[in-house]
Parts: sequence; structure tokens; C-alpha cells
Amino acid sequence: MSRFASMLKHIKRDRQLLILFIPCIIFYILFRYGPLYGLIIAFKDYSVYEGIMKSDWVGLKHFQRFFDSPDFWLLFKNTFLLGVFTMLWAFPFPIMFALLLNESRFIRFKKMVQTFSYLPAFLSVVIVTSMIVDFLSPTNGVVNQVLKAMGFNGVYFLAAPEWFRTIFISTEIWQHMGYEAIIYLAAVASIDPTLYEAAKVDGAKRFQMMRYITIPSIMPTILILFIIKSGSIFRIGYEKVLLLYNPMTYEVADVFSTYVYRKGLLETNYSYAAAVGFFEAIVALIMLLISNTVSRRAGGKGLW
Repeated sequence: MSRFASMLKHIKRDRQLLILFIPCIIFYILFRYGPLYGLIIAFKDYSVYEGIMKSDWVGLKHFQRFFDSPDFWLLFKNTFLLGVFTMLWAFPFPIMFALLLNESRFIRFKKMVQTFSYLPAFLSVVIVTSMIVDFLSPTNGVVNQVLKAMGFNGVYFLAAPEWFRTIFISTEIWQHMGYEAIIYLAAVASIDPTLYEAAKVDGAKRFQMMRYITIPSIMPTILILFIIKSGSIFRIGYEKVLLLYNPMTYEVADVFSTYVYRKGLLETNYSYAAAVGFFEAIVALIMLLISNTVSRRAGGKGLW
């Protein structure tokens, strides 16, 4: 059977699943691949009145301007540190949480904890940041009320640069830990039960079974998610940062995405903002390639 005939056979067999997949394809074409056309304004002096094609080409002018800007290294440092710290702290928590849930013998308790843990993932960024602002309010916030009751002075957390990264990373853990743990729990559920039975016969304890069976069995899943997360170190979304930061915390909170927002939408400097965003995407791609290469050499698993 030829390759084309084999492909048609598979399409006919999976036609219902492919039909369900059509909205996803349309979404990516319209909102992911279609807008890539607009990247060429990074190499032009874009004018709204002239349009994309009629605007003058300027080559790497905007990239050079960004690299020479005093903001470049500050943005690079802030984005890198915030991304790396989020990776170091937020990535292991879902794994540990899934392992602890898997060890629970009380099914109802396990389901209840799992349900409450992934509920924050369904809250919008606006709701989450509003809760943070209310909890950390210097006047009537819960955290400051507790501090004052214990005899400490109140702290204006959101205006203190030294607290911004802690607040951001803590909320990332709280919001995504339960939701991401579902992936690891699914990987744990696929482990052959006979491995645990054989380990029990050999006298292995629960911690030993977790160490020598559970963790090695879900390691391919961990590596794949690690690669995906590594590629997003420089792709920090602007929404939460934008809603939490202020001029007093710019020195540690201003990242590429918020800079693009200010330069592009607020100052209408579209070409310069596009150049900054394009540079951010290139760095993220390089990080993805590096992490995939390291993962393949270390564990034999990668995205490709």
C-alpha cells in the first residue's frame, strides 16, 4: 500500500477525531501563524497611514537601538531571573504534590484535596491579582493584619522591590500546582501495578517504591514538561506583571513583555516594540533548543 493510500485510510478511520480538531487548527492559523506576517514591521519604520508594505525598510535599526538602550540589560536580567526562579521553585511543586497525593490511602480525602488544588487554575489573572492586592494591602490586608497582631510593623509589599519576585513566584505555584499535578498523576496511574507488588514481596517500603519505581517511571513526562517550561523562561506573560508592578518596582519587575506593551500600545512605537518582541521570541527558541538537546543527551527523551 502506498503512503498516500495509507494516509487516506487513516484519515477515514479517524475522521471524527479530525473533525473535532478543526476548531483548534483554525484557532492556530488565525491567532498564532497569521499574525507572524506582522513581524516584518520590526525591520521597517511602520506607519499606520502608509501600511505594512508601503512603510520604509530600515533593516536592523530598531534592534540596534534596543541593544544600545540602557533598558536592555535591565530587562534581560529581570526576565531571566524571574523566569529562572519561577522554574526552580514552581516546576518541582506539582511533581511533589502529585507524589504525595498518590501516597494517600484515603480516596475521598485525595479527591477533595485534588479538587481544591486545581480550582485556582480556573481563575482569571485579574481575579488572582485582585486577591493578591487585597491580601497584601498595607491598611486592611489579611497579611498585614496578622503581622500587626504579632507586634510587627505593616509592610507595603507591592511597593517593595525585594518582595515582588517572591509574590509573583508564590502566586504562580498556588495557581498552577494542582492543575499541572494532574499530568503527573496520569503518568503515575499508567505504571504497571505488578512492579509495586514485586517490590512489596522484596520488602521495599513506600518511600523506596516511590524512589525506585514511581519517579523513574514518570521521568519521561518530567523531562518533556521541563523542556516546555524551559522554553518559556523568557516568555513571561505580561498580564500578571502588569497588574502587580508599579514605578517603584520597575527595577526588578519590568520584563520584555511589559516593555513591549508600554512601547507598542502606550507610546505607539510599533516597529520598536515588534523588534523587542521578536528578540524575546528568538531567545525563547534558543532556550527551547538547548533544553531539548540537554534532555536528549541526559535522559534520552526530547520533544523531537
